[in-house]
Amino acid sequence: MGKTYPGVRANDDVSFTVSAGEIHALLGENGAGKSTLVKMIYGLVRPDEGRMLLLDAPYAPHDPKAARAAGVAMVFQHFSLFEALTVAENIALGMENPPPRAELSRRIAELSQGYGLPLNPARRIATLSAGERQRVEILRCLLQNPRLLIMDEPTSVLTPQEAEILFATLRQLAEAGTAILYISHKLEEIRSHCDRATILRQGKVMDTVNPRTHSARELAAMMVGAEMRVVDRSGRKPGAPVLEVRNLSLPSGDGMALKDVALTLRSGEILGIGGVAGNGQEELLSALSGEAPTAPGTVTLEGKDLSRAGPELRRRAGLLAVPEDRLGHTAVPEFSLTENTLLTGTSRQGLARHGLIDRKAATDFARQVIQSFDVRTPGPATAAGALSGGNLQKFVIGREVLSHPRVLVVNQPTWGVDAGAAASIRQALLDLAAEGAGVIVISQDLDELLELSDRFCALNQGRLSNPHPTDGLTIDEIGLMLGGAHGMEVAHVQA
Repeated sequence: MGKTYPGVRANDDVSFTVSAGEIHALLGENGAGKSTLVKMIYGLVRPDEGRMLLLDAPYAPHDPKAARAAGVAMVFQHFSLFEALTVAENIALGMENPPPRAELSRRIAELSQGYGLPLNPARRIATLSAGERQRVEILRCLLQNPRLLIMDEPTSVLTPQEAEILFATLRQLAEAGTAILYISHKLEEIRSHCDRATILRQGKVMDTVNPRTHSARELAAMMVGAEMRVVDRSGRKPGAPVLEVRNLSLPSGDGMALKDVALTLRSGEILGIGGVAGNGQEELLSALSGEAPTAPGTVTLEGKDLSRAGPELRRRAGLLAVPEDRLGHTAVPEFSLTENTLLTGTSRQGLARHGLIDRKAATDFARQVIQSFDVRTPGPATAAGALSGGNLQKFVIGREVLSHPRVLVVNQPTWGVDAGAAASIRQALLDLAAEGAGVIVISQDLDELLELSDRFCALNQGRLSNPHPTDGLTIDEIGLMLGGAHGMEVAHVQA
């Protein structure tokens, strides 16, 4: 199949087969054509050329409703949920003939418990974390009993234990004859659980391989067409404390309450904070960024009490943050990249003078971010929403890194980002710390936390554990800390 957009050949003569009972991975860099391909399969985009077969019959869905009717379901990376509605109401909207609400709620509760991804059908979407919203999308698809299930980054916000439960479910579905097309940037996950992998590069199929016979580095090299660079952790010497948080508590509101959070971050240090989705990650970032008001004496930057300061005053002082939600919170999709630099870079980059926007300075800064972070885009006039997820993430991370923070707090820095972009982002955070900044990385990617951080804390039910050096910690040990009861520690760490 082929698809061309103005100036871009998104898919170029793509051919591959997903068999019944198979978990088939689709690999490629951000912008390689994966999203366009699965959107054509799901009826969101019409191909310019080529044809598809489903169960040996011609298949050409004109919209997602037709795709679902034919037996194709899809879990999207970016959620399509109505925040004012409940879990059950959102799932009902995605069904052609939903059962009565009580029956649907019962089925949701049973399925969610059976898959190890518990959800209350009566909760409003606005009160759910990103991880819990992901569960809603997964359950909405599984309730359709699909013949082909497309999954786009479904384990991004799951602990290893939760991911294993999900894969056990996917394997059961495959054994029952369901074909599963699986998109993920977690290459070890692909190697462990997928039967075959089709690799896309610049819109073309490079190869279809058995991922178990290749290392993660070999798969990454196939994706990017070159050897992956190794992330360099050298050059960091943690110094004096730069950020102090003491007795930080926030009421629950629609999310998780923070309970007496305390931490010390040193200059040149990366502090990793892990937690199962919904345990207070977004609330902690909001408290540190100034979006949520905090009590006096709780947040201190280099001896200056910023507890009552809002986001702009904290930014001017050098405390910057990158929230988890790329589209809507971190960037405005309808705004150009130049306009998006103005959202956070006005004061630290001098993008406004005497109350007037300096358009040239903003464009130059956007261009600097694009070049420094290898953002694949036609230019700074491009709308943020037109970028792939990985390229937009590189842009928003680069926008903050190049603003020279004293402290950078980032939530899910590489969620949904390909191996090459993830390595670039992680190296940028390491380089920032090597220059003397303090960095807090909040992530559900445990490999990422082990790779980046000097010390690790577990966030559980709004409480932050004492920090532990990451050297010597294993993923299994961290996973138990994240998923266990509050206060659970790993025995050897206590020694």
